[in-house]
Amino acid sequence: MYVQLRRSWQRLTTSLVQPLKRYWRLLAHYLRPQWLWMVLLTIIMCGTICMQVITPLVASHFIDQATSGGDLRGLSILALLTIGLALVGQGLAVAETYVAENVSWIATNALRTDLIAHLLRLDATFHTAHTPGELIERVDGDIGTMARFFSRFVVYVLGNGLLLVGVLGLLYHVDWQVGLGMSVFVVLALIAMLRIRAVATPSWAAERQANADFFGFLGEYLAGLQDIRSSGAGAFVLRRCAEIMRSWLTITRKARMWGYVMSATSLGLFALGTATAFALSAMQFKAGTLTIGTIYLIFQCTEMLSQPTEQIRNEVQELQQADASMARVEALLSTKPRVLDGPGVALPPGPLAIELDSVSFGYAEDTPILRDISVSLAPGRVLGIVGRTGSGKTTLTRLLLRFYDPSRGVVRLGGVDLRSTRLVEVRARIGLVTQEVNLFHASVRDNLTLFDDDVPDERISAVIATLGLNDWLQEMPQGLGTLLLSGGGGLSAGQAQVLACARVLLRAPDLVILDEASSRLDPATDHLVQTALSQLLAGRTGIIVAHRLTTLAYADDILVLEDGQVREYGSRLTLAADPTSRFAKLLSAEIAEVIR
Repeated sequence: MYVQLRRSWQRLTTSLVQPLKRYWRLLAHYLRPQWLWMVLLTIIMCGTICMQVITPLVASHFIDQATSGGDLRGLSILALLTIGLALVGQGLAVAETYVAENVSWIATNALRTDLIAHLLRLDATFHTAHTPGELIERVDGDIGTMARFFSRFVVYVLGNGLLLVGVLGLLYHVDWQVGLGMSVFVVLALIAMLRIRAVATPSWAAERQANADFFGFLGEYLAGLQDIRSSGAGAFVLRRCAEIMRSWLTITRKARMWGYVMSATSLGLFALGTATAFALSAMQFKAGTLTIGTIYLIFQCTEMLSQPTEQIRNEVQELQQADASMARVEALLSTKPRVLDGPGVALPPGPLAIELDSVSFGYAEDTPILRDISVSLAPGRVLGIVGRTGSGKTTLTRLLLRFYDPSRGVVRLGGVDLRSTRLVEVRARIGLVTQEVNLFHASVRDNLTLFDDDVPDERISAVIATLGLNDWLQEMPQGLGTLLLSGGGGLSAGQAQVLACARVLLRAPDLVILDEASSRLDPATDHLVQTALSQLLAGRTGIIVAHRLTTLAYADDILVLEDGQVREYGSRLTLAADPTSRFAKLLSAEIAEVIR
C-alpha cells in the first residue's frame, strides 16, 4: 500500500512539476528585476504562516487556563496576545496579497508588451490567418489568466503548502496518531486533485480556444456591421453567434464539471478526516490524556488543514486554465516571422530607384499571383500600375514594403536587395496611402504624427497649409487638439485621404506608394486629393496603383499587369500616343464610358 501511494504521488507530482517548469521558464525573465519584491514577499509569507500556527496554540493555552481556574491577569494577557496575533496576521495577509499582485501584474504586463511587440513583427501571412478578436483574447485573456494564477499561486499554493507542513508538525507534536491520520487524508486529497487536474487540462485548453474563437467571430462581424445591416444579414449573424455559443457552452460545462468533481472530492475527504480526528480526540479525552484546550487546538488545526488544501485545490483548478494559456502564449512566442531582418545594409539617401528582377510570388505555393516580373524605375520617377482586379497590382507594392518576400527573384531599392536591409529602415523610407484610411480615436495631431510628440506644431501646420486644409483645421473647435472618432467618423472620405497624405508628408519618405487612394471619391473631392498627391510626389520616387486612369496624370511610366505578368511597360506619353498599346486602349475605353 505504501509503495503504491508513493508511486502515485511521484507520478502525479511529476505531472504538476512539468507545467510549473514551463510557467517559471516563461516568467523567470520578467521576475528577475523584481527580486527585492520577491524577497519581501517571502519574508511576509513566512510571518503570515507563523501567525497562523501560533495564534490557535496561544488560544488553546487560554482555554486550558480558563477551565483550570487560572488567574485573571494571566488570562487577560493570553486574550490580548491572541487578539494581537490575529490582527498582525490579518495585516500580514493584506500586505502579502498586495505585494504578490504587484509582482504578478508588473511581470505579466511586461510579458504582454513583449507579446504585442512580437505580433507586430510577424508578417502579414500570420495576421491574415488569425482574426483580430482571437489575437486580442490571446494577448489580454490568456495573460490575464496567467496573472491571476501567478499572484494566487505564490500566496496560496506555496504559502499554504508551508502552512500545511507547519500545521501537521503541530499536530504531530500534540498527538502523533491524529497527526498521522490527518497526513494520510491530506496526501489522498492532493493525489486526487493532481489526478483530476491531469485529466481536466485538455478540457480547459478547449475552453480557452472556444473563448478565443468567439471573440474572433465578434471582432469580425462588428468590423463589418454596416454591410451586415445594409444586406439584411443580421439573422445569419445571430444564428452563427448562437451556434458558437452553444458549442462554447458544451465545452465550458465539461471543464467546469471537472472543477466540481475536484471540489466534491476534496470536501468529502476532509469531512471524513475531521470526523476521524474528532473520534480519536474524544477517546483520548475520555482517557484523560487530552485537555479541552488541546481538543480545541486539534479542531482548529483540522480547519486550518482544510482551508489551505481547499485554496490549493482552487489554484490547481486555475492551473488547468493557466496550462492552456501558457501553451497558447508559448506557441505564439515561438511563431517565427517569414520575413526576417537583414544584416543592415544601408539604403542610399534621396529618392530610391526600384528594381524587380524576375520576381514571382504567391500567397499559396501552388497559386502564383506574380509571375517573373522584371521592372526598373529610375529614382525620382513615378510609376503608374494598371490592370484588372486580381492582376497583382497591390501585391507588387506590398513586396516593396517587405510585408512579404518574393518566392523567386530579387526586389531592390536604391540597388540594395531588400532582404539585406533592416525592416525598420525600409519602412521608414516608404510612405503608403491606401483607399482605407485608418484613423484613431485621438487628436488631429496624434493622428497626423502617429503619437510622435517630437514633431513641432509649426511643421504640422505648414503641411496642412500646403495640402489646402487650413479652412478645415480652423473649423475644428480645438485645432490640432480636436478629438477625432475612431475610423474617421465626422470626416469626409476626401478629408480622411488628405489627412493620410499629410501623415506621410510629415515623415518625408523617399518612396511614396498610392494604392487606389482616390478610387471612391467624387470629382470635387478627388480634386482636393489630387492637389495633395502632387505635393506628396514632388521630388520623390512614386508608385500609383489606380483603376481611374485620370489619376495617372502624375505618372512618368506605365506598367500594365495581366494575370500577374507584365503585359506592357514604358513611358506614359509614348504608350498613350500609340493606338495599338494596351494603355491607349484602356484610356479610350474609359473616355467612352464617361461620354456614355
